[in-house]
Amino acid sequence: MIDIKSKREIELMRESCRVTALVHKAIEEAIKPGISTLELDRIAERVIRENGGIPAQKGYPGPDKYTPDFPASICASVNDEIIHGIPSSRVILKEGDVISIDLVVYKNGFNGDAARTYIVGKGSKEDERLLQITKQAFFEGIQFAKKGYRIGDISHAIGEFVEKNGFSVVKEFQGHGIGKNMHEDPGIPNYGKAGKGPRLEPGMTLAIEPMVIAGKENIIELDDGWTIVTEDGSNSAHYENTILITEKDPEVLTIL
Repeated sequence: MIDIKSKREIELMRESCRVTALVHKAIEEAIKPGISTLELDRIAERVIRENGGIPAQKGYPGPDKYTPDFPASICASVNDEIIHGIPSSRVILKEGDVISIDLVVYKNGFNGDAARTYIVGKGSKEDERLLQITKQAFFEGIQFAKKGYRIGDISHAIGEFVEKNGFSVVKEFQGHGIGKNMHEDPGIPNYGKAGKGPRLEPGMTLAIEPMVIAGKENIIELDDGWTIVTEDGSNSAHYENTILITEKDPEVLTIL
């Protein structure tokens, strides 16, 4: 069931999303060659808690009984890792790495969710274009995140834009509704047919998140039960924001 937020609930979500954006800003400033992904995780948790939030991903249940709960405050996915990379003291960023940071802040009973991808230092033109297309895919999608359109209109716009630019979208994972729970209805694929799916209404809050691969679309899950990588070893990027459907244009809640 899709949850339509009240004005009061929307104001509470604005705050969790504001903190989410603050954390991303702190991480972006910290990313440099020589820093570990565990250090980035510690920065994120400190900023979240200093602002009265809780790192919602920490302790998040694994997808099955064999997978341990997620142990960190952020997902830190490097190069061919698409999503759900686990921060580690052994993963030291180097010049030219591509790193995606996905984080969720829980505050005042609501969640804010956003992801960003960065190049460490100076990267290749190919990686710069990958990041540019991934970010723009989000904005192509939210052109249709308006009252009266359908979820499929967003999905179609994202997938079409990515593929016409020579990249692949991840089809096994998708965006989602968000609010009191990190993952709510509806699911929002990054590909699909226009005119399909639930109709958008004011008060819906959605996490829209293109996940894009430089090579082929095939993916693999690592033995840790969390990390998803590209099968061909190509780099990937991830860009996500929590948005609000209004009577007019959508409002992006996780951009300061």
